[in-house]
Amino acid sequence: MSERKVVKPYGNADRTKKEEVAEMFNNISKRYDFLNHFLSLGIDKIWRRKAVKELREIHPKRILDIATGTGDFALATLKVMPEEVIGMDISEGMLDVGKVKMRKKKVDHIVSMQLGDSENLPFEDNYFDAVTVGFGVRNFEDLEKGLSEMLRVIRPDGKAIILEFSKPKNFPIKQVFGFYSKYFIPFFGKNISKDEKAYAYLPESVQAFPEGEEFKSILKKVGYTKVESKLVSGGIATIYIGRK
Repeated sequence: MSERKVVKPYGNADRTKKEEVAEMFNNISKRYDFLNHFLSLGIDKIWRRKAVKELREIHPKRILDIATGTGDFALATLKVMPEEVIGMDISEGMLDVGKVKMRKKKVDHIVSMQLGDSENLPFEDNYFDAVTVGFGVRNFEDLEKGLSEMLRVIRPDGKAIILEFSKPKNFPIKQVFGFYSKYFIPFFGKNISKDEKAYAYLPESVQAFPEGEEFKSILKKVGYTKVESKLVSGGIATIYIGRK
């Protein structure tokens, strides 16, 4: 596995990326939903809807949403009428907010929120029809291990749908998004969340993430087939699709 720069929220040499990511999300969990929709101008909802459409053809009954946070992607998957959705995250704080959300929306009988590690999934092989991840794979400590675990729990011909930020290449979106992510997101994130490092980490982790063809190559390397990608909003984010 090639060496990549490890970007961590707090940069503490004595702690793993996983530990720091969990702490970061615990710190910002109470304000996360507001900030997420505010900083993305609500476009993240459109991206999730587009990503979920990629699941329609397989009619998934069991879906695992990894790095679920407060469960927005898990909720979005209900459009394809699954019988069971498990939202998994390493942050207790985010899951607590998500559990309240599921009860309020009266979907907690379908969507369960569970504490867990994406690199050591507590499920048997081939259990899920689909696995989704929204803006979470760049937080994996060991990217290939996490992707391999996802593949392990997907049934043959099941799908993985990964939605992740990318770096726009074309003018003027490249310039506008560059300014927005470097200055706007850290400024408002810091002042609203009260965690200065958390929203500085976001653009840093996006910069370090192996996007596009490089990420598709990693998916193929660990065993995914029929790998494809679709840019959304001019390349601000990308939907990656892989089959087992």
